[in-house]
Amino acid sequence: MKTPSSFRGKSAKSPLSKKTDSEVIKLYLKTQRSDYFGLLYQRYSTKVFSKCISLLKDEALAQDATQEIFTKIFLNLAKFSERSKFSTWVYSITYNYCIDFLRKRKKSKALFSDEMENPPDIVDDVPDSALLEMEVIKLKKVLELIPTGDKAILLMKYQDDMSIKEIATILDKSESAIKMKIKRAKHKAQNVYRDIFPNNLN
Repeated sequence: MKTPSSFRGKSAKSPLSKKTDSEVIKLYLKTQRSDYFGLLYQRYSTKVFSKCISLLKDEALAQDATQEIFTKIFLNLAKFSERSKFSTWVYSITYNYCIDFLRKRKKSKALFSDEMENPPDIVDDVPDSALLEMEVIKLKKVLELIPTGDKAILLMKYQDDMSIKEIATILDKSESAIKMKIKRAKHKAQNVYRDIFPNNLN
């Protein structure tokens, strides 16, 4: 992924690189020096791009999305309140952007609403350990084969360690609806895993 010169940060060997996100943000807001924001871009752009391409499934779209997301971060950095980790805030903006993009593309809000509004009955919850025990490569393949909405919510919960409340805010849903969606997404992931890796079953 190409990095715009306006967002490039200091070298990883720079003393500045040892500062925490919070310290870098305060320095940027105080001085407005572009190299401080460039360091934040350097730290998170690859992860943001990875999430974008995972959800949008198109490299060009993901590159454009990454630039748009960092423009939003740049313009709203003064509003970051530190009530959550900076990484959580960045990923929240990332998911919001990608989800809004997909909703507009489909001209529908059905991406996360179908099963939340009228969730069908399901059996016992899949324990978190069932997902964590999947090999990384196999888990990535499973996530590619489940619906985008399910994939996004599992990434929020287990990769980015977002709370139910944070996910509910991003998706504009109740916490109980988010819990149900996570439960169903884990079932879908487990069923796909069983279908494509039958030899891994005990």
